[in-house]
Amino acid sequence: MEIIFGFDNIPLIAHPVVTVGSYDGVHKGHQVLINQTISRAKSIGGQSVVLTFEPHPRITLKQDEGLKLLTTIEEKALLLERCGVDFLLVIPFDTAFSRLSNEEFVNDYLIGKLHAEEMVIGYNHHFGHNKSGDYNYLSTRQPQLRVTQIEQQRVESSKVSSTVLRSVIADGDMLSAATLAGHTYIIIGESDDNGLVKVDKYKLLPPDGSYKALVNGVNTSVNLCNNAIQTDVKSKKVVIEL
Repeated sequence: MEIIFGFDNIPLIAHPVVTVGSYDGVHKGHQVLINQTISRAKSIGGQSVVLTFEPHPRITLKQDEGLKLLTTIEEKALLLERCGVDFLLVIPFDTAFSRLSNEEFVNDYLIGKLHAEEMVIGYNHHFGHNKSGDYNYLSTRQPQLRVTQIEQQRVESSKVSSTVLRSVIADGDMLSAATLAGHTYIIIGESDDNGLVKVDKYKLLPPDGSYKALVNGVNTSVNLCNNAIQTDVKSKKVVIEL
């Protein structure tokens, strides 16, 4: 997977099929959209593109009180690569970008810069300033930009969403979290010489305690305490899977 930062650095992409969103957690609901994007790209001899934002829009809009994220941009990239995505397009979400209308976003950026030919969106997807863009607007852009809408996903009768997943992880129920997410919970950080791993301040961690984990591919256990993680694995970059 190739990671691109900003619309001005886009390489030549064959027949781009794009999906857009925060994709926090890259859970099973997200994976349906991502897999559909990949499938549609392959069907037209094209390439799949996931467009996401950094930082999270709530941070830019000063609405980050209590914000807890399931994935940092590095963790998100790892999970998207595992899904088989061709390109991850990371857009700096600044104030100017937040003010783009839905028409500007689609015409000037998705079509004008990315040259997107198809778009896959979720059932409740909105975009543009004041969230004025939706499926109804996108459908008016066909056939220039073909659009597929995916219905709400459920796992074992439970709605799959980042909000639900955050609640489960906050309760420390990592087995249910893995069921909803479709993968282990990923935490990437840097450890000091004592194996103490500090994480991004917005990263959601399970409750303090001891957890079985895979750390840089090694089966072990980790201890969580006060928004930090203690592990026996000594490595500057640490990939923890709970």
